[in-house]
Amino acid sequence: MNLTKQKLIRRLKLIEGQVRGLQKMIDNDTYCIDVIAQTSAVKQGLSNVEDLLLEGHLSSCVLRQVKEGKTEQAKAEILKVYKLKRK
Repeated sequence: MNLTKQKLIRRLKLIEGQVRGLQKMIDNDTYCIDVIAQTSAVKQGLSNVEDLLLEGHLSSCVLRQVKEGKTEQAKAEILKVYKLKRK
């Protein structure tokens, strides 16, 4: 398994644990602000996963498309990812 894949799986497992923690917090009627702080941490974790995936995609797939002269396809993918990240 390559290093990036290992990083992604490790981060996703951490997020999975955080989400389980959120479920317990809700079940235990934890103070709302504490729950919100934890949801913020989960969102940041997912954002970090997205960043890692995007970096890998740009440095491999999109770069390969450009080298192969498929610049329109590469541009379309970059714009698609940009629009997804803005949501």
